[in-house]
Amino acid sequence: MLGLLAGVAACNLTEEIYLKSDGSGSIALQFDGSEMMDMAEGLADSTSQKMDSVIYFSDILREKKDSIATLPADEQERLRNLEPYRMRMQSDPDAGEMLFTLERDFTDLSEVEDSFNAFQRAGTLDPDDESASMPGAPEIYESTQVSYALKDGIFRRKSVITDSVLHQRRLDSLEQSAMFLSGSTYTLKIHFPSRVKSSSAQNATLSMDGKTLIHEVGFMDYLRDPGVLDLEVELEK
Repeated sequence: MLGLLAGVAACNLTEEIYLKSDGSGSIALQFDGSEMMDMAEGLADSTSQKMDSVIYFSDILREKKDSIATLPADEQERLRNLEPYRMRMQSDPDAGEMLFTLERDFTDLSEVEDSFNAFQRAGTLDPDDESASMPGAPEIYESTQVSYALKDGIFRRKSVITDSVLHQRRLDSLEQSAMFLSGSTYTLKIHFPSRVKSSSAQNATLSMDGKTLIHEVGFMDYLRDPGVLDLEVELEK
């Protein structure tokens, strides 16, 4: 179902990170599908009623362990990486709101992988769609790798295109959706444990207390070049 959502309407995503002084925290990637509420009649019944539910991927992986065991080793590893995540699904037709949030906690920021890839992969374990439970070729969505680090008061987010061929194929597959995605955004929002001293992101904004950085780019711009959200932030000591 998540693949359908991303393909038929504007796709506004927010990557939100909460960092504590000891390096622990949480990360969430939220897909705002509110603009799709007018299309709710053509989607699953779950979008036509108010709901707020949470799915733990550790439970799904345990339930599907026999099926997963038949997959190639690298595919099994991709799916096991979802284990720390949970998916929150919220829908309120009266308010015109529909949100999907993939989130996880971490003890060290280096544990966190690319949340966008994880969000794409989460759709392959959609418990409401058995036909999508085992992915066919998810590698087309995983042509990039994002790493995070926080050391000596310096935060870094770095993107690398790991396979240019798959990356281009991914872009080609979205060509027909370009019109819908042209107004879509990808917003990076980071809550730091202390004030921001400097940032390499020239267009980013800061909260009144100087501890939250917000950096927004066009979603298609991000897909073409994930490096548009690369940044280095120095924190006050």
